[in-house]
Amino acid sequence: MRKIIESTFITLDGAIGEPHVWGPPYWDEQHNDYNQKLAYNVDAMLLGRATYEGFKDAWTQRAGDPFADRFNALPKYVASRTLTGELEWNAQLLQGDVAQAVADLKAQPGETIIKYGTGELDRTLLEHKLVDEYHFWIFPVLSGGDGYRLWDGFDTAHLKLVDQTVFDSGIIVGVYAPK
Repeated sequence: MRKIIESTFITLDGAIGEPHVWGPPYWDEQHNDYNQKLAYNVDAMLLGRATYEGFKDAWTQRAGDPFADRFNALPKYVASRTLTGELEWNAQLLQGDVAQAVADLKAQPGETIIKYGTGELDRTLLEHKLVDEYHFWIFPVLSGGDGYRLWDGFDTAHLKLVDQTVFDSGIIVGVYAPK
């Protein structure tokens, strides 16, 4: 059975919105190496609508770079209540009940599926215990403001720390699994 890894950027004050604003000062070689290691060990992505649209716009502009080409070529599965029809960027819309569609993806042969972005889809994945590992990239940033916070409105969920990586930039990646 395949596993799902969630990879999420977060500030010290819990913000996850707009990492393209507060994250770049920390995107260095260690950051890139860790991200590439994650992406090269998966064979598909799972995305919500907002992450799909943002990533599609950003990553298609980077064609020609070997990592970007790999990222762009990966099959993408998108959960959305508003998108319809054929999707661009090597993506397909999950049909029917999202929890069942994701469980079916996990049951297929293949490697790990990586999920980027945190939002409504996570409530379903958490409720149905479909995420096997969380990679929380904690950035040494206080974003202030009223942005979207990690797990706003979610019920209590207990996790166990299974690994951690500390970058020279101050980013700490905590790898957690459900308890």
